[in-house]
Amino acid sequence: MKTSKDRILTTHVGSLARPDNVLHLLFAKERRETYSSDTFESSVRQAVLDIVEKQVGIGIDAVCDGEQSKSSFLTYIAERLTGFSPGENLGEDLWLESRETLAFPEYYDAHRKARAGLVARPVKLVCTAPVEYCGHKALQRDIANVKAAAELSLIDEVFMTAVSPSDVEGQQPNQYYPNEEAYLYAIADALHVEYLAIIDAGLILQIDDPRLLTYYISRPDLTVADCRKWAELRVEVLNYALKGLPVDQVRFHTCYGINIGPRVHEMNLADIADIMLKVNAGAYLFEAGNPRHEHEWNVWERTKLPEGKMLIPGVISHSTPLVEHPELIAQRLIRFAGVVGKENLMAGSDCGFASFAASEQEIHPSIVWAKFQSLVEGARIASKELW
Repeated sequence: MKTSKDRILTTHVGSLARPDNVLHLLFAKERRETYSSDTFESSVRQAVLDIVEKQVGIGIDAVCDGEQSKSSFLTYIAERLTGFSPGENLGEDLWLESRETLAFPEYYDAHRKARAGLVARPVKLVCTAPVEYCGHKALQRDIANVKAAAELSLIDEVFMTAVSPSDVEGQQPNQYYPNEEAYLYAIADALHVEYLAIIDAGLILQIDDPRLLTYYISRPDLTVADCRKWAELRVEVLNYALKGLPVDQVRFHTCYGINIGPRVHEMNLADIADIMLKVNAGAYLFEAGNPRHEHEWNVWERTKLPEGKMLIPGVISHSTPLVEHPELIAQRLIRFAGVVGKENLMAGSDCGFASFAASEQEIHPSIVWAKFQSLVEGARIASKELW
């Protein structure tokens, strides 16, 4: 990963809106309807070319494919792993009995009814056999598409997202392995194949692990101490999946999910930052650009960033259509630079902007690109002051 040697570099978390033709094909895949695989491949290839060109044109320094081929950052992996079968899925549902839903039941009930039918519901899966990696073809397609797009756009820092073992565990409950630890390590062995291929292709690997934070929201019966103990094992397993991979080619992202709501019962960064830093990554992406978590920049006054590591705080948010003013973005970056050093900082986003492709967009794509423009301009203003 490049470091901010003479200016604050910019990036984002990953998912971006898919064009309508790709969206319709992904919707068909989610519903297991008939669709043309040739049309899907060519449409995704063009979508990646377009999305990379647009990121570069705006001035984003570290770009990605926008997850154009994926139904979501979370569920895509079910097509790349064996061992899952349709069944009664008792996986976590953040909006069913979470701390937030219990506190604001009327809001979330109305929200759920308003969105009914807008989201393509994938087939519910459970683990009923050994988990192994089988997604080589799809993975190599994604790698080839983004590398070709990067070459045409003359960009040399490209990241690719991949889900964490914990998030696979949370979505596809175990009915095969003797215990949760055995299941997690089996997932980790399988995901190592994907992680290694991304690294070997010369790309930056970004691990997406919102569950590190959302587990607390989804389990109102557990204390912070309980969730910290739970998280320790998941980080240990993730590091096992990352074994042998160069730390400076790995970045780790966690967040609180897509929730344009009150968000008053989310885990504090101070309660998990030390565990997050145990992940064998060279950079850490987290939420810092919304009113519930902006104040947490001061956590880094008390939590030492390890030597050679970088922070990529979100300075634009996925949870509001308001476009952040460049001066505000600059102020946020300057605060972080004051506590971790300007060279150890990149400007990022709180989360992705189309984490689930086949759904109504919470933030319209036109607003997302305006946010990116503010991100780049804010980083430029901060750089001018810092350098």
